[in-house]
Amino acid sequence: MTTWIIRTDEPGDGPRLAVKDAIDVAGLPTTAGCRAVAERAEPAAADAPAVASARAQGARIAGKTNLNELCMAADGVNPWSGTPVNPLDPSRVPGGSSSGSAVAVATGEADVAFGTDTSGSIRIPAACCGIAGLKTTNGRVSLDGVHPLSPTLDVVGPMGRDVAAVVLGMRLLEPGFTPAPYDPSMTVARLRVDGVDPAVDAAVDEALRRLGPVTDVTSEHYADAATANGVIISDEAPRLNGSLLTEPDKLSGRIARRIQHMIDVSGAGMLDRALGVRKAIRAELDAILARHAAIALPVLTCLPPEPDEADESDLVLTTLVGQINVAGLPAFALPVPVPGSHLPASVQLIGPAGGEERLCAVAAALETALTP
Repeated sequence: MTTWIIRTDEPGDGPRLAVKDAIDVAGLPTTAGCRAVAERAEPAAADAPAVASARAQGARIAGKTNLNELCMAADGVNPWSGTPVNPLDPSRVPGGSSSGSAVAVATGEADVAFGTDTSGSIRIPAACCGIAGLKTTNGRVSLDGVHPLSPTLDVVGPMGRDVAAVVLGMRLLEPGFTPAPYDPSMTVARLRVDGVDPAVDAAVDEALRRLGPVTDVTSEHYADAATANGVIISDEAPRLNGSLLTEPDKLSGRIARRIQHMIDVSGAGMLDRALGVRKAIRAELDAILARHAAIALPVLTCLPPEPDEADESDLVLTTLVGQINVAGLPAFALPVPVPGSHLPASVQLIGPAGGEERLCAVAAALETALTP
């Protein structure tokens, strides 16, 4: 039951939609996976616009899914509400913070799920659970009715077992959403970064080779953009969630420590530098995307790890993803096979701002190329 905070199983013939419990559903409280929030939460007066759009198109709410406390970790481990079980390997983390959303679609309990993504929280659990997920362009989907972590970086996006389910999720968010025609003449830019397990790099390379021409590229600002992600969150999250520290017994120790650390390290000078990096990484990636259909690199540097009390797994999981939130661009996570492993790797396809239609077309073409 740890996949769900609340089950509703609404009747009907429309697609079953799982909603991360950081997004308002009318008549249900939004807990953000946190006891301190849950104990004061009133039933939402209205659906968040993302949910209202889906419901208007016939989606039926299957329930509200589990998550890391306050969306503030990436492993899916939650000592208050429980940890969803990774269906590919119960000894591995499900990924977070949208853990329950990923597990719900991976196990077939939902046809599509909505998650949120601030530093990879859609792409990481998608990668850990072997499903597809799409971080949307910053600002494309309304954040009204969504529990905030860092509004500069937060997005809502869909998750599904395959590309078609993610496209369905986009259509629920935006009626009429249609992937663009795929242009096989456009190359994919393969972004090379340090610290990736060779088996994961090889799996991504082999998948891209099946799709077509690939050009290696590098980024001057990618590593700095990871730091910028943390700085922006540290500036914004304590203002939105810091009051919860007055009830420390209602927070897990690691989340209380994390909020306090954000308060301690935030500063105007660091934020100014982070915002400068934000402009630089966006300009750099925009220039690459002007010449290529997408930029590709792994979602994770390694296969999904086991839970780690020292938070090492959380650091490993976020190494390659928060940069795209800083850049504000859309990114698609798609599983790719790893020879000799029961766990897949996941390729991260980055597209131009507002280019989800093109990105979904590239993902669909890659999925088809990988089909035996």
